[in-house]
Amino acid sequence: MSDVSAGVNGAQDPSNQAVKPSNWNLPNFLTSLRIIVIPLFAWLTLKGETENNAFAWWALVVFILLMITDKLDGDIARARGLVTDFGKIADPIADKALMTTAFVCFNIIGILPWWVTALIVLREFGITIWRFFQLRAGNVVPASKGGKLKTALQTVAVALYLCPFPSWMDIPSQIVMYAALIVTVVTGLQYLWDSRKSAES
Repeated sequence: MSDVSAGVNGAQDPSNQAVKPSNWNLPNFLTSLRIIVIPLFAWLTLKGETENNAFAWWALVVFILLMITDKLDGDIARARGLVTDFGKIADPIADKALMTTAFVCFNIIGILPWWVTALIVLREFGITIWRFFQLRAGNVVPASKGGKLKTALQTVAVALYLCPFPSWMDIPSQIVMYAALIVTVVTGLQYLWDSRKSAES
């Protein structure tokens, strides 16, 4: 029996030449795993309360592992041509959910003001939703260097807050956290400003 994808004289159907990768792949599995493990991370963080105990250290280990999977899923997807629509949507959601969970846990524990979390969450989800609308309008908004710095600073800040350091490390940890906050807000405004200038031109 002839292949259903073949045309006359065995010619391949052009519509099948660019086959989209299946959503059932390793990068999407890692992204989904990251989302599933977030409640465990939250429980460990709240139980540990950043004190020098097993819960706090495990919260730090889980956070580091989740951030490693964040790097891996993107690298694997690009290297193996496994970029999918699911991954494009789920990956940033997983990132924002993890960071938001960490900040909210710090609020509940009482080591981070609520207004810091409010500003970061407003910027993160606001810009993410805005970029989705821009994408639907045909405008691709790539991650800027400032955006990558923001992500790095947030990651380091959360790791420092999770690590049960002695009290003398509170000030350095806060400096990194507020640096992350400033870069987060400034880069969010920069995205909007650049988009406005692009639209006017």
